Amino acid sequence: MMVRFFAGLSFLCFSLQAQAQTRTITTELASVTVETVAKGLENPWALAFLPDSRMLVTERPGRLRIIEKDGKLSAPLSGVPQVAARGQGGLLDVVLDPAFATNRHVYISYAEARPGGSATSVAKLRLNTQATGFDQQEVIFRQEPVGNAGQHFGSRLVFDRTGALFITLGDRGNMKDQAQNRSSTVGKVVRINTDGSIPADNPGLKREGWLTSVWSIGHRNVQGAALHPVTGKLWTAEHGARGGDEINIPQAGRNYGWPVITYGRDYSGLSIGEGTSKAGMEQPVFYWDPSIAPSGMAFYTGDRFPKWKGSVFVGGLAGRLLARLTLDGEKVVSEERLFGDLNKRIRDVRQGPDGALYLVVDATDGEVLRIR
Repeated sequence: MMVRFFAGLSFLCFSLQAQAQTRTITTELASVTVETVAKGLENPWALAFLPDSRMLVTERPGRLRIIEKDGKLSAPLSGVPQVAARGQGGLLDVVLDPAFATNRHVYISYAEARPGGSATSVAKLRLNTQATGFDQQEVIFRQEPVGNAGQHFGSRLVFDRTGALFITLGDRGNMKDQAQNRSSTVGKVVRINTDGSIPADNPGLKREGWLTSVWSIGHRNVQGAALHPVTGKLWTAEHGARGGDEINIPQAGRNYGWPVITYGRDYSGLSIGEGTSKAGMEQPVFYWDPSIAPSGMAFYTGDRFPKWKGSVFVGGLAGRLLARLTLDGEKVVSEERLFGDLNKRIRDVRQGPDGALYLVVDATDGEVLRIR
């Protein structure tokens, strides 16, 4: 079921002027305090919490740091692969292995320079015991074909309940027709094992013409993804063009339409594809028009804000907001837009072990904010 929901909700008004300064504000369902916990990051992209509650944070130019409990930033960790930091490319997502406590494995997605251009790759790293760098590095996935544009790399990493890894991949901007090509990984969600092998239940193993790594096709640029805490299904937030940002629940072997169907238009104002629906292509469960440029995504399961339980939060880049979506099963029934007056690009949102929400602000002098 698709829900079309236009923005008509008021923004929350507050300002943050210095680190350690806080402000308590009232939302529709909860009173929250917003504070800056780390500053001085260059275009931070993603967060991952270590078992001791410190945070790994990626910076798009190619650095990966630890945010200490007092908010101080570590020196850049050693052993990170070289990235192609051009346009929207660079060091992107970071996640911990489900068995990190025993294997210390960390996974990163990044734009990698290759002959003919660049493409999204995923590497498995091992954090050393001093937490100063990585002492092992292995590339477990490379997107093909390579493109020469500087945009639409994706890319979020999400483990499913079997331990397989979902990787979201963009259409590279000037290769949108590849999103319908089942034998490429451009404009796809793929699913692999942590050694780069293919899970036995991937749809491509049973479908002629499909790459075995491909899970779903017809995606433009998925920059938000999270696993539903009850159903275990992957949910994604995907950039449209001019309008048509989508929430999808990618299912094995399904086609999500790009660029054949879309609720957006080209930036020139011209139409794209064949309309908004076509047999054999899935409808989004929700879309934004006008666009907010959705990025990080997280389901709230904590006890700090009981009335937020079950909501899904999505960062907005162009929208410069945090969207809270209320769900009824797999339907989006309402939207609350938060923190618009902050006027910052929200690149990532994660729930911390303390039940607070943590927001990554994408800027040349970027920040990590805590909502508690």
